[in-house]
Amino acid sequence: MGTQEVIKNIIHLVGGKNNINKVWHCMTRLRFDLIDDNKVNQSEIKTLPGVLGAQMQSEQFQIIIGPKVNSWYEQIVPALNNDGVQPAQNEKARKSLISLFMDTVSGVFGPIVPAIAGAGMIKGLLAGLVALQLVSAKSDTVMVIDLIASGVFYFLPFFLAVSAAKIFKTNEYLAAAVAACLMYPSLIDAAKSLAAHQEGAVSAFWLMGVLPVSVFNYASSVIPVIFSVLALSYIHRGVDRIMPEVLKTVFTPTLTLFLAALTALVVIGPMGIWLGKGLALFIEGLFSISASFAGLIVGAIRPVAVLTGMHHAMTPIALQNFSDRGYDMLMPMMFMANMSIAGATFAIWKLTKNRQDKVVTLSAAISALLGITEPALFGVLTRYKKAFIAATVSSALASAFIGFFGVRLYGYILSSIFSLPAYIGPYFIWAISGVAIALIMSFSLTLMLVGKEPDLVAQPENK
Repeated sequence: MGTQEVIKNIIHLVGGKNNINKVWHCMTRLRFDLIDDNKVNQSEIKTLPGVLGAQMQSEQFQIIIGPKVNSWYEQIVPALNNDGVQPAQNEKARKSLISLFMDTVSGVFGPIVPAIAGAGMIKGLLAGLVALQLVSAKSDTVMVIDLIASGVFYFLPFFLAVSAAKIFKTNEYLAAAVAACLMYPSLIDAAKSLAAHQEGAVSAFWLMGVLPVSVFNYASSVIPVIFSVLALSYIHRGVDRIMPEVLKTVFTPTLTLFLAALTALVVIGPMGIWLGKGLALFIEGLFSISASFAGLIVGAIRPVAVLTGMHHAMTPIALQNFSDRGYDMLMPMMFMANMSIAGATFAIWKLTKNRQDKVVTLSAAISALLGITEPALFGVLTRYKKAFIAATVSSALASAFIGFFGVRLYGYILSSIFSLPAYIGPYFIWAISGVAIALIMSFSLTLMLVGKEPDLVAQPENK
């Protein structure tokens, strides 16, 4: 039986075209958002050639294909005749906001996980080499390797724009164009000048002297570009609907890009940045109450902040603390969050039976251990919500623990397992204890929560 025939059978066995709301893929699996999950013939699907397993997880039906998943996806989309989305004939039960958010993030980040995972591993290993003083942080070697590793994260809005366009069913190149507006050097340079308090720096550009375009640095941002592409999808459909047929080829993309870019620059982008600034003020207020209470809250929101891209708002607070007080207690809490994320990801690696998934998950776990959590969060924990909860709970408790004992740093350093020597001193024993709590608790909680539900774990490669 050829791949095309298998794909026809898959469509039939998941309930037919009219039962498919959406289909997309991650690194190893086809993922279906179905109208009626009860129409799926899971046992028959598992017997199809090339299918390594199938499972219902987090309101998604997943078919495990392995490394060939992209070629299968490229064949299933034409079979559905619609860019991977089939209009629903009946409304599926409404998902919770959290589930909807996690599914959207997972769907957007799934296709770009290879780039993030590769860059994250390189960045983490480089941080380890620098921390162990095996290479000089100011050497050309470090600069070149960091260039290779950091490029993906710096230009993340472009990757997100293209991926989000597929999820929100809009033009990928228009989405990339909107991201390009947010990443244009004039805007980023102006934001850097403003941050450095340079003479003549401006806080906004004025369109026709009336409309302010706030000056912000959107490099590495997540929320602004995803919501900008969501807005683009509605703007594009609206413009296309009202545009006369004879003018559509030229004027639909022209008007769409202008309106979508303006919406991103004037409304959505600044809102995303101000949310981050609000988070920073909130955290400062927590420390004025109690360090352990601040640890509990910061530890709980840190994984979510990384997921949304608002975690960058925490770094200026830490840097200001070093300047004003000579020490900082926020960065150790970020460290606990990273270790909790690593522990939960290691647990998923232990539970996963699919060989390809094991490789990806182990890489993400090691990367998190080395201080780069994006591969673990976007590639693993958004797919396993209970593991994400385990990481969040462990991060909160470990951060509260080190906050109670006053664990602090006296200089900026990446939150990596290789950072432990920086804690040597009166707080070292509590820092070590915090790391142990974060790793062991998140690992154990994930095993307990996810391990009880076998359908959440990939099927063995037995074909």
